[in-house]
Amino acid sequence: MQTELSRKLGIQHAIFGFTPFPAVAAALTRAGGFGVLGAVRYGSRDELARDLDWLDEHTDSLPYGLDVVMPAKKVDGVTEADVEAMIPEGHRAYVRETLEKHGVPELPEGESGGWRITGWMEEVARGQLDVAFEHPVRLLANALGPPPPDVVERAHRHGIPVAALAGSARHAQRHQEAGIDIVVAQGYEAGGHTGEIATMVLTPEVVRAVDPLPVLAAGGIGSGEQIAAALALGAQGAWLGSLWLTTTEARLQSRALTRKLLAAGSGDTVRSRALTGKPARQLRTAWTDAWEADESPGTLPMPLQGLLVAEANARIQRFEVEPLLGTPVGQIVGAMDSERSVQAVVDDLTRGFESALTRLNRTAG
Repeated sequence: MQTELSRKLGIQHAIFGFTPFPAVAAALTRAGGFGVLGAVRYGSRDELARDLDWLDEHTDSLPYGLDVVMPAKKVDGVTEADVEAMIPEGHRAYVRETLEKHGVPELPEGESGGWRITGWMEEVARGQLDVAFEHPVRLLANALGPPPPDVVERAHRHGIPVAALAGSARHAQRHQEAGIDIVVAQGYEAGGHTGEIATMVLTPEVVRAVDPLPVLAAGGIGSGEQIAAALALGAQGAWLGSLWLTTTEARLQSRALTRKLLAAGSGDTVRSRALTGKPARQLRTAWTDAWEADESPGTLPMPLQGLLVAEANARIQRFEVEPLLGTPVGQIVGAMDSERSVQAVVDDLTRGFESALTRLNRTAG
């Protein structure tokens, strides 16, 4: 499963895997793909450094990358406390009422409120980059488009290519103008933050718009046949995220959440602002429904919404309150019906890719 980009990066298969789990990133890299660790959940430099050290020890000197969340425009002097103060009391009350309605217990005294979406903040993201550049990171990706120009320049000085996600050809062209090296064309089907154009339409549009930059196709891809289709559309590889959530290396904290993912169909996701304030595809739950209800005060813009619901999400996950329990995931969740190792998933992808090429050759011949 080779392309010009995969050969340039020194990987066996043009499979790029975004994941919040170091074990998944390492396993994918060892399987011949390119593991990309998501940094947004790391609240401290020490935590990220610990996991990058672990990756260095478990990737057999093969390449891996880091995905950060940085706005293109630099914002100075804004602290988390400043942002917290902007959250209206009515929204806090609605969160309390929704949790009480479903009988969600309080966290035990002294237990942390869990993951807070702080990686978007300038000081946090730049601290993550300081850590990253001390490790043999081979790709820097940004989920919010191109990072600030000085970050792109700094990565290039370290010989690290920069990738950025795009939901339209217009966005992709802006990425190219900002000096981005790889564009990830993320279609509507994708998990997490995503736009409104489907992968089949978006990928060739972006390929044409940024030629000769390499493009990775993302969104709804979970089989080798789909990767073959992505390459046929002009992509240089596939960027997969959701597919790794039910791998054995992922070790989701909640077995109940794993069961929900394995049972879900492709129609059981929804694009909702309930998690971060930006449209993000995730499992549809009573929690996402509550934010669409008539009595809802409406979601807040990013990053206010993420800070507002951080503790609520921690409580829901801690006590496995199944009606509310969810996670970002794409429409490919309908094909995620068993727990398998990362290596087994990669083997299945490569077999499917080969089968697709055989069928195409037979049809064309």
